[in-house]
Amino acid sequence: MSLDRREFCSNIGLLSLVAAGGGCDRLGSLMPAGVDQRERPPGTAPESDKIDFTHHVLNRCTFGPRPGDRTILESGIENWFNQQLRPQDIPDPLCDRTIASIERIHKHRGELYSEDPRILLHDLVRARILRAIYSRRQLLEVMVDLWTDHFNVSWSKGNCRWLKISDDLEVIRPHALGRFRDLVRAAATSPAMLIYLDGHDNKVVQPDDKPNENHARELLELHTLGVDGGYGQRDVLEAARCMSGWTYGHRFMRAGVSRVKFEPDRHDNGPKEVLGVKIPAGGGPNDLEQLIDIVCEHPSTSRHIAQRMARVFIADPAPPDAVDAIAATYRSSGGDIQKMLGAVLKQQAFREHAGSLFKRPFRYVASALRATDANTQGGAIVQERLRRMGQPPFEYPTPDGYPLEAEPWFGSLLWRWNFSLDLMAGRIRGTSVQKDELVQRFGSHDRLLAHFLGRRPTSLELEQMNGDDGIAIGLSSPGFQWH
Repeated sequence: MSLDRREFCSNIGLLSLVAAGGGCDRLGSLMPAGVDQRERPPGTAPESDKIDFTHHVLNRCTFGPRPGDRTILESGIENWFNQQLRPQDIPDPLCDRTIASIERIHKHRGELYSEDPRILLHDLVRARILRAIYSRRQLLEVMVDLWTDHFNVSWSKGNCRWLKISDDLEVIRPHALGRFRDLVRAAATSPAMLIYLDGHDNKVVQPDDKPNENHARELLELHTLGVDGGYGQRDVLEAARCMSGWTYGHRFMRAGVSRVKFEPDRHDNGPKEVLGVKIPAGGGPNDLEQLIDIVCEHPSTSRHIAQRMARVFIADPAPPDAVDAIAATYRSSGGDIQKMLGAVLKQQAFREHAGSLFKRPFRYVASALRATDANTQGGAIVQERLRRMGQPPFEYPTPDGYPLEAEPWFGSLLWRWNFSLDLMAGRIRGTSVQKDELVQRFGSHDRLLAHFLGRRPTSLELEQMNGDDGIAIGLSSPGFQWH
């Protein structure tokens, strides 16, 4: 899988770095180190005229089925699902080796400031793409996608250009399948989040100082209770007072570089009241802990998080009964994300809404590359295709993250069709599909199309998907746009 040096550089604007030794002369470290050695089992296709439960689970709990994935669930869907809830117990050496070869994203955050941020973004997105396509820990990757939007931090703001990497590796990934309270705490004190939502500048030094409310407002509106969660402006102000004093400092060549710190002299240490709960004076850094307890234990938070999970895994809009059940599990488990996911799988609504969610661009590209068992570097060319479709990872400018609704993405269909045609024609550099071998692995062209659609294609679909571009048309078809 060759990577064109000139095209790589032009796509991410790094020509000025070549002379400094920071750009294209380091392309060797960008090549996949493990995933090319993966097994390529025979393809298995559904036999039903409707999307069956196995395909439905793979569509929702992974970034789409790869050839042979159906046989993995033969030991039982529930058993497979429970294994996915414990990603630390799933060996994934080939993907791990590939991600480890992307050296920059594993540096300590204090070392990242010597790197060009455009290269860092390229590497972080590349790792995200490769994990979505090749990782065996698929449910983890789906949840990382969910929480990345829920706790959105745009790469473009200030030091976030260097710090989004640590936000992904230290906040989102370690807590994606843990306790929601721990995830909120990690996000609230993330260096990237503190900068993105101006929390690093939230200080009360003089008696008449007003705290910066931006971080607190998003904590209540987006991260926990939701916009209709029952809080008011006074709660936002009191929450901002609780969060005052937390900041992020960066000093080159000194101890304490790139560190989150609580500074007592910048904190409002007086008594507070949030959502009817009194917080006594003198709490210092513990004010934040009490605030997080209050908002995470509030009933509105259980419903807000349950609704988002239902919209991602079940249907949009979220079925009310499913939201009630997931919210009840949140409350009974103390916000255990794994148990909430277990509740999702048990919902009758989950079974009833197969093929009802429109794929956002990232999922579409990942699912197409998985469905065709493509070889890809996930590099600048694929990333540029995602940008054209409207969903370059980590670049959504506002705190609410990329929309879950289908309508905003309908305008990307032309770029999707171009992507599928170029993919099967070998026109995406650094990405390839062994087309003839792929058909042979499934035994027939028709069975390959059934693999794409999750059901046997209709006579009209077979008619449309014949010919040299038949596979590309299958990837462009309405049946493949929904999951």
